[in-house]
Amino acid sequence: MRKINLLEQARERLFQAGIEEAASEARLLLCWACGWTRMELMQRDEIPDDAAEKFQAAIQRRSQREPVAFIIGEQGFWTLDLYVSPETLIPRGDSETLLEALLDHRRDRQAVRSVLDLGTGTGCLLLAALSEYPQAWGLGVDIAPAAAALAQQNARRNGLSDRADFIAGDWDAAVRGRFDVVLSNPPYIEHAEMARLMPDVAVYEPHRALDGGDDGLTAYRILCKSLPRLLAEDGCAVLELGIGQAQAVTALAAEEGLTVLECRKDLGGVERALVLAFSKESSWLMG
Repeated sequence: MRKINLLEQARERLFQAGIEEAASEARLLLCWACGWTRMELMQRDEIPDDAAEKFQAAIQRRSQREPVAFIIGEQGFWTLDLYVSPETLIPRGDSETLLEALLDHRRDRQAVRSVLDLGTGTGCLLLAALSEYPQAWGLGVDIAPAAAALAQQNARRNGLSDRADFIAGDWDAAVRGRFDVVLSNPPYIEHAEMARLMPDVAVYEPHRALDGGDDGLTAYRILCKSLPRLLAEDGCAVLELGIGQAQAVTALAAEEGLTVLECRKDLGGVERALVLAFSKESSWLMG
């Protein structure tokens, strides 16, 4: 089949379905269906019948607002290629802000020896951190066993399985010991807002990883209470924030003796990464 006809039909179908980047998504899905690079796609005029059939099935799924990452089964994050599934959130570029902040606050790449990721999902945060800190071992925890299993596959895919373990658990309930770094992208959407999410998210991504309770802060209350027990001396935690949550989470952290080292904005200007430490003074006063 002719490439130009396939792409035009797909672009129109996606546009009618409300997909803003209809043309670019159609090209991406055609590359995937053919197993070609973008350059190879530009150089070809005819699409093999089997690839055309696979492409049209993918366009059907995307027109129903299924995320591209779930259709192709993977997503890039930081320097990694990760498997994804409906058991996990799709890694997003905004979350890379946490890694940028961490690298600025822990510049010695040899000094970080242990990393904990609570609510690990695909394992994206933990594995990205391990890729930057070559002496570190990491533990990822997710309440969904299928998510923990997928994260372990991602560790193997990226050559990090010898330094990463994943378990199913309820936040830190099964975790012992202290860590140089604690990472988390917890559910932070207010429950009433869940019904207003785009169908790509509301229908296909797991609600347990999105719904933050009535005020969006349920997980942060748990995390802030746990961090003093989990952080090693001179350790730091980096938490992802939702829009407008920096002040409220800072207050929760302060109640537990945690101090804010930085609140970093993402590329969209949203306060996205809250860097926390447990001060020795707070430990002495609370002890």
